[in-house]
Amino acid sequence: MILIKSFWILLQILIGYNLVFPILLSIFYKIRNRRSDLKNKVASRGEADYAIIVTAYEQTQQLPDVINSLLKLNYDNYLIYVVADKCDISGLYFDSDKVILLRPEQTLASNTRSHFYAINHFKRPHERLAIIDSDNLTDSGFLVHLNQWFDAGYQAVQGLRAAKNIDTTYACLDAARDIYYHYYDGKMLFGAGSSATLSGSGMAFTTSLYVKCLGHLDITGAGFDKVLQNAILQHDLRIAFAENAIVYDEKTTGTDQLVNQRARWINTWFKYFSLGFGLVFSGIKRASWNQFLFGLVLLRPPLFIFLIISLLFFAANLLISIPVALIWLAGLMVFVSGFFIALLNSPTDKKIFDSLKSIPSFMFYQVLSLIKAKRANQISVATKHSYHQNDKA
Repeated sequence: MILIKSFWILLQILIGYNLVFPILLSIFYKIRNRRSDLKNKVASRGEADYAIIVTAYEQTQQLPDVINSLLKLNYDNYLIYVVADKCDISGLYFDSDKVILLRPEQTLASNTRSHFYAINHFKRPHERLAIIDSDNLTDSGFLVHLNQWFDAGYQAVQGLRAAKNIDTTYACLDAARDIYYHYYDGKMLFGAGSSATLSGSGMAFTTSLYVKCLGHLDITGAGFDKVLQNAILQHDLRIAFAENAIVYDEKTTGTDQLVNQRARWINTWFKYFSLGFGLVFSGIKRASWNQFLFGLVLLRPPLFIFLIISLLFFAANLLISIPVALIWLAGLMVFVSGFFIALLNSPTDKKIFDSLKSIPSFMFYQVLSLIKAKRANQISVATKHSYHQNDKA
């Protein structure tokens, strides 16, 4: 009986700490009292040479807009490599010698395979590479802001992915989720002395680091960014967060799209979350705050999972122990406060605040995603974007 009770308490602690972890991160951020790691940066040494890799799978409709956006960067020293995997490129034409259109003869169906296909076709030995999705638009200062962090000595930098579209309820909720994660897993986590988590695009690396981390691996399915960030942290390098290096990302707009995308993401978490244990133990062994704190973040379940479990524990304790139920209620209130702190301290459109009333529906579809997670990579390889007029916010 004592063993069961101890397990019950431990289980609640392991779930419950996720509710207060964002606020703890904010405290670590304040204690460190360094709003920017650029204070002691070296002087800029000019325009480093970038390869911008744009990966497309099956869909090319948005590529012209993506490339036009990249060609408007306030930067000169870069080339754009478009890897059109399993795409019809007969209608694609880019009137710029900065754009290299690549069409693999055989289907790659993998982000990293596409990246290395581009690397193997580099026109010159680029010092750095940036990764952009086929639905991203870039702010004109994207590379300039990345450079600041590279010049400060970092070898990996994650930019900020802002919402390109918030014209439906689900797009707004998707954007709210991104704001929350960018604030805590980007700004706060990096500012607290650890590393920003990678987001799959809008990120850049020295070419040598990227090749060293992934060149010996063949990663299929979603989640290459999880493998990459783990490899970087294993070297105890920090991933900088460049909140001014902005890419605009297409948000999910309809329920089918939401379920398939989240199923892949949930599948990815279950596949790779155990990497966090290695980083936590390594952080303790090496006395590395960077590895330890980042490892804790990797072990955290997806947002909707630990929120649903927390609500179930709260309900169970209403029958078992009212004092413990009150602790759970306090924890949930802390989490909600932390969520709004992230939104209020970020440029958040009023439409996003208005959409929050639909969070229960949003969570319901994520539960459906959980059911489909095991088969996620067989269902779809990439997100197919479409718009559902009946979901207008």
